Amino acid sequence: MLEFQTLKDNIESIQNRIAHAAQKAGRAPEEILLVAVTKTVDADTINQAVELGIKHLGENRVQEIQSKYPLVKSGSEIKWHLIGHLQTNKVKYIIDKVHMIHSVDSYKLAVEINNRAKKIDRIMDILVQVNISGEESKYGIRKDECYELMNNISKLSNLKVKGLMTIAPLVQDPEEARPYFRDLKKLSIDIMEKSYDNISMDYLSMGMTGDFEVAIEEGANIVRIGTAIFGHRQYGKSN
Repeated sequence: MLEFQTLKDNIESIQNRIAHAAQKAGRAPEEILLVAVTKTVDADTINQAVELGIKHLGENRVQEIQSKYPLVKSGSEIKWHLIGHLQTNKVKYIIDKVHMIHSVDSYKLAVEINNRAKKIDRIMDILVQVNISGEESKYGIRKDECYELMNNISKLSNLKVKGLMTIAPLVQDPEEARPYFRDLKKLSIDIMEKSYDNISMDYLSMGMTGDFEVAIEEGANIVRIGTAIFGHRQYGKSN
């Protein structure tokens, strides 16, 4: 388990870097939502992070949300985000637990989320995941598929599209990721101008430990940080 002081120092460092990146871009630090990626992190460490002010927790896997959810301090301020690939047959396990699903990449998945949300009388906030780089190794829809998907999702009564999510290519120099973040921002503006019903572009979820500062400069207002908070772990392709 990570030492408390190390965790505290890591969180403060990330918060300072977020603030600096926001100010550099002429934005208020409060605009940026930090989602702490807790993949493979034990519940005790997550609870310490919550004590240190972390309110939004991001998980890649349904199974990890299921196992940690009852063990992590609850309360209206603690919000779980499903940020990894979601299979339709697993929606039922997290529909009553998560605040937002970042990884909707098909109409079939959107319909399943909508149906499950309707059964428990809630409106589920979602982000559409875009494979902005076109890499075969990544989930997400192609940029040119977004408009048709948005039009179809807009008719689902128990979903609200709140924006877009992407994972930039893994690069040595964060500057190399900048064009992808800029591209997603432009796409969000184009979608907003279409004025679809039930769809807003409030959030751009982009940027992780290696590139979040560049993402913030290009318009991200949700960043998903794991390694810089909790240390190096074994990651899958969605994180």
